[in-house]
Amino acid sequence: MSLMDLPVFTALTDKMRWHQARQGLLAENVANAETPGYRGRDLAQFDFAEHGTRSSASVATLATQPTHFSVSSSSGGFGAQRMANFEVTPEGNGVTLEDEMMKVTTNMMDYQAATSLYQKSIKIIRTALGKSA
Repeated sequence: MSLMDLPVFTALTDKMRWHQARQGLLAENVANAETPGYRGRDLAQFDFAEHGTRSSASVATLATQPTHFSVSSSSGGFGAQRMANFEVTPEGNGVTLEDEMMKVTTNMMDYQAATSLYQKSIKIIRTALGKSA
């Protein structure tokens, strides 16, 4: 068993992949903010218990209309779901740029926290093994 196969690293890797997949969906929502009839999508909240025993599978986004921008991301096995749209424009678009940009910022900060925790865990193990950082 490799050190990188430890549960803490597997869990953090899955969490970072979830954030990457979510970033792709949020970018797709922003890109289609002016597309008539487009409904935004988001990922279900990440659950460590659910993803701790699963192997990583791939997911790809799909444009439902030819006028939509499509971002193809294959990161982790996370299913996209439609967002609840409280504001819908007269053209039928359900994406609010302000909300999407707040989600992008929150997602970015959470990703940075996971990468920081990953790096600190590696430093702790290196120190425990007697290797200098």
